[in-house]
Amino acid sequence: MSQSTDSAPVADFPRLDWVDEALTPALRAAVEALPAAERLVARYHRGWCEADGAPRSAAPGGGKAVRPALTLLCALAVGARPSAAVPGAVAVELVHDFTLLHDDVIDGDALRRHRPAAWSLFGTPAAVLTGDALLVAALRALTDAPGGNGPAAQELVGALLELVEGQSRDVAFEQASEVSVADYLAMATGKTGALIGCACALGGVLGGADPDRVAGLREFGRRLGVAFQCADDILGIWGRSALSGKPVGADLAARKKSLPVVAALAAPGAASRRLRDLYRAPGPLGADDIALARRLLEETGGRRAAEEEAHRQSAAALRALAQARPTADACRQLHALARAMTHRAS
Repeated sequence: MSQSTDSAPVADFPRLDWVDEALTPALRAAVEALPAAERLVARYHRGWCEADGAPRSAAPGGGKAVRPALTLLCALAVGARPSAAVPGAVAVELVHDFTLLHDDVIDGDALRRHRPAAWSLFGTPAAVLTGDALLVAALRALTDAPGGNGPAAQELVGALLELVEGQSRDVAFEQASEVSVADYLAMATGKTGALIGCACALGGVLGGADPDRVAGLREFGRRLGVAFQCADDILGIWGRSALSGKPVGADLAARKKSLPVVAALAAPGAASRRLRDLYRAPGPLGADDIALARRLLEETGGRRAAEEEAHRQSAAALRALAQARPTADACRQLHALARAMTHRAS
């Protein structure tokens, strides 16, 4: 279930140093305001310190911060100063970390951002409580901002409800005997698309845009989020752990119904039936089984179907962005960021 998209590599990721400069002070302030125990776990999770609290001199953790970048760029897209949207950028990044901490607990994933997951070092209760604290901090960051008590707060709350529903669908898929591509897309829209859509909409809302432009930005983010999830599913099966920061093949070992698998199981033919038997077989899947599953996914067209869906969703995202009438500079940067998010190294 986990959104491993936080630190997965991207192709030609655009340099957005100004995003880090705008975001980092406010994000650190929000984390430092947490209670001591949760502050330590949150700082470790972001890669800012070791498990004992010792600072890291060079901390690559914390992901690419694509959601905050989208928030600030979408403020720029509607003609506002990106600084107006910093509270929204902080909020979506804190919510994202909240979901990752809880996801790792639910999935039992022991690796996050190339390091032991927080729950595996600090324990499950500490990881869950830290996720809860980050959610509260996200809401506080937004409601304390000028204008944050109205449409901006409502935008975040609505996205959170969708996110919970999407995560719930994802968990239910593990026990479901049949999952359609439509089921998958509905799940991905909530699980990943809702928060990325919220990130984009918050840039518009805090930037003072009219509802029509905000709607275009929201739809851009939602579609981009689904494309992002499709790319993540592909990376999780055919990528490399050294790049993704998580064990590659773990989704197949756990028999997760990612998009390549869902599409392959729905395909006709012997390869699809063999994959279905493999997924239904008792006992854990070993290295040979995982290698066989990868081959069957290729033969059935599961990988190709996921790649084509990612392309469709990306195209729809860019059409929605055009409807938001973005400024030229922001449009160029958003196009580059969208491409990087959906063309990740494998």
